[in-house]
Amino acid sequence: MSSILTNNGAMVALQTLKSVNSSLSETQGAISTGKKVATAKDNAAVWAISKTMEADVKGFKGISESLSLGQSTVSVARQASESVTDLLTDIKGKIVAAQEENVDRDKIQTDIAAMRDQIGAIVGAAQFNGQNLLQNTDSTAGSGSINVLASLDRSGDGVTASDINVSKQDLGTGASAAGTTSVNSGAVVAALADGATATFATFAEDTAGGIAAAQTFSFDSGGSGAIALTADVNYISRDGDTLGDVVSGMVDALNAQAEEDGLDVTFAAGGNAGEIEVTNNTGAAFGAASVAADFTRSALDGSENDATIGGGLEDLANIDVTTQAGTDSALADIEALIQTSIDSAASFGSVQGRIETQSDFISGLTDALKSGIGTLVDADMEETSARLQALQVQQQLATQSLSMANQAPQQLLSLFR
Repeated sequence: MSSILTNNGAMVALQTLKSVNSSLSETQGAISTGKKVATAKDNAAVWAISKTMEADVKGFKGISESLSLGQSTVSVARQASESVTDLLTDIKGKIVAAQEENVDRDKIQTDIAAMRDQIGAIVGAAQFNGQNLLQNTDSTAGSGSINVLASLDRSGDGVTASDINVSKQDLGTGASAAGTTSVNSGAVVAALADGATATFATFAEDTAGGIAAAQTFSFDSGGSGAIALTADVNYISRDGDTLGDVVSGMVDALNAQAEEDGLDVTFAAGGNAGEIEVTNNTGAAFGAASVAADFTRSALDGSENDATIGGGLEDLANIDVTTQAGTDSALADIEALIQTSIDSAASFGSVQGRIETQSDFISGLTDALKSGIGTLVDADMEETSARLQALQVQQQLATQSLSMANQAPQQLLSLFR
């Protein structure tokens, strides 16, 4: 039925034209922005996901910068440690040369002193942006390591940051000073036959389950008998030390002092945590009264935190090749110092490798996230171009159809002529 009041054909043509124009507007927007999802109204779910991923990309860019900073800091420390190792190796060569009696040991000692000063200069200069990983003499808790931001971990509970912990490796030459000690941790060996081994001392962690910095672990040289040493033996704890570190430090110090005193005994870590054992190599038995030892440690309550933490190469100052006895002792000392610097360089090298691996991973992950975001929101330009041309044709046809529909009522006039 035809009507001059209601033009159904024109209404249908108009709706079609509106739909085509709307699709054409969306397509032109995709061409101008390059995105098929540019705003939340385009596709709320996809837009929300893409924005979350974009936020992660921004975060990973910051992590990449943090890793670069950390890598540079560790690289400086590693290179300095390797330089110190080279100098210590040169010092060993000087000490070996001093073994010959027909040499000028005073001049050799002068060379060793110059190399020792150079080691101090290297350690002091081995900093990046004010951070020096070769000095660890601060008694503040947490000062023995730094954290390098490594990743952002997203889970159902939210986002958490993960770090790479870098422990400081002290290669300083500063001297330590024992603090007040009051807590007796000694173990008295009742008797020790020739060739036998017994527990010599036992240390324990504090109530917090760790070792506080600047605490003194000490052997009193005033003990009686054959194991009595001529000088006190101390170990000053540093931040990050474990009970094993304390035992290892005390064992090294005890063995060094025993060798200096000519005592034919050997100290070693015991089978249980915190234990130090002694082996009798003298060829004769020790009696019960001859092996009393007085081991102490500071109270760990904060009131006796008055020790001075020394450098990891503290014993370098004690090397003196001007005498035959000093030369013999120096050869053993330098081996331990070289191993300390080698361990430090190896530790930094391992951490640097881990940081580089993480940096490469973060770079690849960032690229993958960007690609994923593009897959979600970027427009397919080939498809969009073809769609634009089709919509333009549809628009022209819809316009013509609307024009024809609007002319239909005019045709009704011929019926009334």
